[in-house]
Amino acid sequence: MLTSRALNRALLARQLLLERGRVTAATALRQIAGIQSQVPTSGYVGLWSRVEGFDHGELADLITRREAVRIALMRNTVHLVTAADALAWRPVVQPVLDRAMLPRGPWGKRLVGVDVAAVAQAGRALLDEQPLTMAQVDERLSERWPGVPDQALGQAVRNMVALVQVPPRGVWGKGGLARCQTIEGWLGQPQAADTEPDALIVRYLAAFGPASVMDIQAWSGLTKLGDAVVRLRPRLRSLRDERNRELLDLPGAPRPDPATTAPPRFLPEFDNVIVAYADRSRVIPPDHHKTVIAALGRPMLLVDGVVRGFWRVRRAKGTATLELETLWPLSKRDAAAVRAEGRRLLAFVAAGDEHQLDV
Repeated sequence: MLTSRALNRALLARQLLLERGRVTAATALRQIAGIQSQVPTSGYVGLWSRVEGFDHGELADLITRREAVRIALMRNTVHLVTAADALAWRPVVQPVLDRAMLPRGPWGKRLVGVDVAAVAQAGRALLDEQPLTMAQVDERLSERWPGVPDQALGQAVRNMVALVQVPPRGVWGKGGLARCQTIEGWLGQPQAADTEPDALIVRYLAAFGPASVMDIQAWSGLTKLGDAVVRLRPRLRSLRDERNRELLDLPGAPRPDPATTAPPRFLPEFDNVIVAYADRSRVIPPDHHKTVIAALGRPMLLVDGVVRGFWRVRRAKGTATLELETLWPLSKRDAAAVRAEGRRLLAFVAAGDEHQLDV
């Protein structure tokens, strides 16, 4: 039987948040099963919190060398993953993106009567040749399909064709609109042929276990994973939580002593540590669950392994100020540890500015 604290320490260890890993950024991305990345800079803060000595240039190089990509994957959200994982995982999670195109889906209902397969084919032809914004794709396709509601054609392509957001988007210190190209056109390789979820489930458990089937489905966005779990059971270990619910895990995966000290960590927006479970009690205090879930787009602070508040860096006139909003007051010891980690965060995200702490 595993307590909530034991599950928390297992999560932190596997996500490199209990102790920063002495690994490359690419190795870290593989180990933690990617970083949710709607905000282009999320990957930098996420890796800084997890990798000893991480430097902006290491991730920027991975992206520009096409060894890491930002692509819609789990839960139909943009993730930063290695190129190999993108090629392997996108065919597996395609059903998640297909749901948006169902007749009652957010985009499918706007495309009733339209041959969406033909739209996807035409969009692929455009994006195999060169990167374009979704607005440009929508505009060009509207010449062939006039009268379709705004954005619907571009979104059909985005959901039905595997697209990566190309640099300079996602490169630290650079900006620009989100331009996309097909994954095959950008990486020069085909997607994997295997669409079964087995390998993806194993990677999830390695990064987030122990976890329930419902947790796996919440992270991936996939449903009806029972058959895959049955196939995998000979390779898995069955455990129980405090409410006697079954949790699955990999034999030999890290499960540290629950008494292990957890240092404060600053997480980026939508970090998977917060959203990778159906039951998030291992990382979100139950008394503050509604508050945290309502603020998933805000960067969060972990203290003793659980969400303790929200942070932001405000920059004005050459000064960067770290502002912290806590869910309940910090002890003197915790406040001192948070300030020390906060100074390191400012040195990473705002080098060259004067630094202030509002903590």
